[in-house]
Amino acid sequence: MLNVTPVSNNLTSPQRRTKKVGIIYNDVKPVACQVTQELKVRLEAYGCQVATATGLGGLLGYANANKPAKFIPIESLVPKDFDDAMDFAIVLGGDGTVLSAFRQVAPAGIPLLAVNTGHMGFLTETYLNQLPHVLEQVLAGNYQVEDRTMVAVQLVRHNQPAWEALCLNEVVLNREPLTSMCHFEVTIGRHAPVDIAADGIIISTPTGSTAYSLSAGGPVITPGVSVLQLIPICPHSLAARGLVFPSAEKVIVSSANPDPLVMVVDGNAGCYVAPGDRVCLREAKYPAKFIRLKDPEFFKVLREKLGWGLPHIAKPTSVELP
Repeated sequence: MLNVTPVSNNLTSPQRRTKKVGIIYNDVKPVACQVTQELKVRLEAYGCQVATATGLGGLLGYANANKPAKFIPIESLVPKDFDDAMDFAIVLGGDGTVLSAFRQVAPAGIPLLAVNTGHMGFLTETYLNQLPHVLEQVLAGNYQVEDRTMVAVQLVRHNQPAWEALCLNEVVLNREPLTSMCHFEVTIGRHAPVDIAADGIIISTPTGSTAYSLSAGGPVITPGVSVLQLIPICPHSLAARGLVFPSAEKVIVSSANPDPLVMVVDGNAGCYVAPGDRVCLREAKYPAKFIRLKDPEFFKVLREKLGWGLPHIAKPTSVELP
């Protein structure tokens, strides 16, 4: 559920109050590494205590098909020195780094200011050239915190948890290496199971409704709606269409395929799903806390990033031939 909380201005200047600030950055991008060092120096000059970490800690990778998945508890991904005493953290990277960073800081309840050093930057709040001014604004407490729903995903094998992760965008189940028909049994809450035959399925949050599920034909869902959506990928039936349901409902997905499937979470974490395994999803108790510099305007982001709702140019009524 979307929850926007204003943060009161309790500073007369950035230098007057010591804060604990974190920086998470994409260490693959030289610009992010350089800005991290410069930002750390600037924050320390303001009297802040600064902790840094790379986004690598949230990239759980993919288990090998011939080896068991490695169980890493959700809470264990919080970086060293990142705790509930931290006022906020800054993430430097693109959308992938933002997704990874929330997997790291959400259990500690740390708000994130997302600074775009990537391409699309759909989840980011500001750009590098605006960072000096934005930094002073945030240190002065002039911002809001917007809560976004996350999903806790768990692979259950022989009635024991074998793998788990937090998800902000979507969970995808499909077969590899080649796309082919899969059969899924999906149970949502107390409702009867449904069978889906498709190349795969996507279970998406409202935040993820503008990502993979949108490309697969799913609707855009505004962040303030407490729902999840189930989108079949290339279904083998005209009756198999997307489904929107309350986020409070627990979801259990079982595979009827003799071969393993691949589960991918937010595009940067995942594992293999063997026959007999169950994938369990439920709304996480840890929301993603986005720092917003002004009131969130979702439709504006849709227009700027995806071109949604732009006015059409009228065609001429007549054409003059040379």
